[in-house]
Formats: sequence, C-alpha cells, structure tokens
Amino acid sequence: MKTKGEKTREFIIAQSAALLNKKGMAGTSISDIMEATKLAKGGIYGNFENKEEICGAVFDYLMERLNARIEGRLADKATNKEKLLAILDHYNDVTFISNAGGCPMLNFGTESDDTDPVMKEKVAGAIKASQARIARLVSAGIAAGEFVDTVHPQTFAVKMFTMFEGAVLVSKVFDNNSQMKIIIKLLKEEIESFSL
Repeated sequence: MKTKGEKTREFIIAQSAALLNKKGMAGTSISDIMEATKLAKGGIYGNFENKEEICGAVFDYLMERLNARIEGRLADKATNKEKLLAILDHYNDVTFISNAGGCPMLNFGTESDDTDPVMKEKVAGAIKASQARIARLVSAGIAAGEFVDTVHPQTFAVKMFTMFEGAVLVSKVFDNNSQMKIIIKLLKEEIESFSL
C-alpha cells in the first residue's frame, strides 16, 4: 500500500505531465504546477527537491505511458511485420500528437540538448530503447522468415524512428498530420519491400 507521500508525489507528476510536455521545462513555473495540482508550494517542495526533479519524474511518467500505449497496440499482433506497422499507426494517430502535446522525447530532448545534461541523458536512453524495440522486431522478423536477411535492423530502426519523430514535430508546427501520413506511407512501403 502506498504512503500518503507516495500518492501525493504521483499526483503531482500526473497533474504536471501535460503541462510540462506542452509548455516545456523552462516555460513551466512552480506556480503553474501549483495551479495544476491545487497544492501550496510546501506541498510541492515537500515531495520534490526542485523543479528539475519534477521534470525528470514527469519525463519518466510520460515515457511509461507512451510505451504502454505502443505495447498495447502490439499485444494482439501476430507477426513482427504487423507490430512494426502498429507502431507506425500509433504515430499516425493525430489525437495522440494533439492531446499529449507531442512526443516527450522530442519535446524534452529539444529543450535539454544544450542546457540540461541530466535530462539529455534520460532522453537519449528513451531514444535508444525506442530504436531497440524497432530493431528487435526487424531481427525477429528476419529470424522468423518474415523479412529478407539483407535489411539491417539497427539502421532501419534509426531511419524509422527519426522519420516519424521528425514528422511529429512537423505535425505539431502545422497543426495537421498530412506530412506524417506521407512519412508513414513511405515507411510502410519500405517494410513491404523487405517482407517475404
């Protein structure tokens, strides 16, 4: 059973998640977090040492939710090819992009790349894990005879990941997913091209 402190900490993280993902770390003040949680400053700082700790916890929370949504899409897929296509379908979902404020890896990564080495390292780990998921599916597809053995799992994983993450940024900037649809179509065609 969780303590009151653990529950409060989780509440602060959950209530701050969308705020930080949309407004950014620099753009979100402790006052904003207080407003979102309806807690006094002491309630915030009684659970977190500083705003940076909240940002790190929020990023972890957002990534857990993102990964759970993706894994949920993969759960009922029988083949590795279907699973790769399901990842693309997840990113093609305009509701995900709009409601969540975009991808936390992109948002937190862009903001921290030159200013926050700790957060930058967290984001780098999340990117590596996301690319590794794609590479594992391609490797498993090769082993299962679904894909030709000339496709390089890690190279394709980097390509697929960076293409759809770039498309998330463009979708957010233009407030539509027309370019995302182009990227998804190209990636699906490439997956078809190395499928047996």
